[in-house]
Amino acid sequence: MRISEFDYKLPKNLIAQKPISPRDHSRLMIVDRKTGQISHHHFYDILKLLKKGDVLVLNDSKVIPARLWGRRESGGKAEVLLLRPKAKNLKNYVWSEEWWVIARPGLALNQIITFPAGLKAEVFKINGYERLVRFNYRGEKLKKIIYRIGQAPVPPYIKTGISGSQLKKEYQTVYARYLGSVAAPTAGFHFTPKLIGKLKAKGIRFQYVTLHVGLGTFQPVKEEKIENHKMSVEWAEVNNKTAAFLNGAKKQGRRIIAVGTTATRVLESAANETRIIRPGQKFVDLFIYPGYKFKIVDALITNFHLPKSTLLLLVSAFAGRNLILASYQKAIKNKYRFFSFGDAMFIQ
Repeated sequence: MRISEFDYKLPKNLIAQKPISPRDHSRLMIVDRKTGQISHHHFYDILKLLKKGDVLVLNDSKVIPARLWGRRESGGKAEVLLLRPKAKNLKNYVWSEEWWVIARPGLALNQIITFPAGLKAEVFKINGYERLVRFNYRGEKLKKIIYRIGQAPVPPYIKTGISGSQLKKEYQTVYARYLGSVAAPTAGFHFTPKLIGKLKAKGIRFQYVTLHVGLGTFQPVKEEKIENHKMSVEWAEVNNKTAAFLNGAKKQGRRIIAVGTTATRVLESAANETRIIRPGQKFVDLFIYPGYKFKIVDALITNFHLPKSTLLLLVSAFAGRNLILASYQKAIKNKYRFFSFGDAMFIQ
């Protein structure tokens, strides 16, 4: 397959610049994989669409203010995006002095970047897109500086006038818990505390996994032949309690509904060939594209994704390329809002 087969044209005015308020008033497209039927709703209608015993699996990773602006030794500006600290266990976040980053423009080996508040970083290793840098601070001191000078790492197509502090709040799910993502798991944006309470009261079960969203999720596909694309690693965990619950639910025939592509990749990465989820922590680089056979996920809540992206490939693997592209054309015709702050799709 070729990435050009997963392209579509989107009017710029349909790129959402800020979330709907309240969040659960975003629109929701229902896509039935068996019948090909497409219907239009609002996200709060999910309360009627889900049934008692359904299991929602959400990514509880929390976004850090990962975008930093500094200056190179030459005086030129540099934009640095933190990806992850150099550490094995990222559940209890480690504010190490050594971080993998990407930068614009690219940084050379041994180059030093100076940031506000006395922060400096030196490049001492290069691996493809990524640079390993060493900061002059670590621990709580480094955390305080990053939270002071860093900005929410929203995608470049969001050119909203929302203030920095407000944007940090908006670019976060209401259930985010564990620090580590440099991009939000945006399918979760549509949930409000009130809606979550109503869903739980109805008997919908909530389970949480963690995947710290990084370059693997938003890295563009630059290979024309899809199979040649390599995913960057992202740290993920399924704990023992969650794995046991999901394995039990699967045996009982209950629907496992992934909230977002990141939750999907965690679940599918954790499953063995007998469709049993194995608990643990690991770096995930699973690339899901058409032809992939899903082991765990029965239904998927997701947003509308960029053309030629790994996210569009994943939903096409789940529902079929033709059905997904047809649903996107209907979304454009009906003026759905696209991308991170946009509307939602429920594929069942």
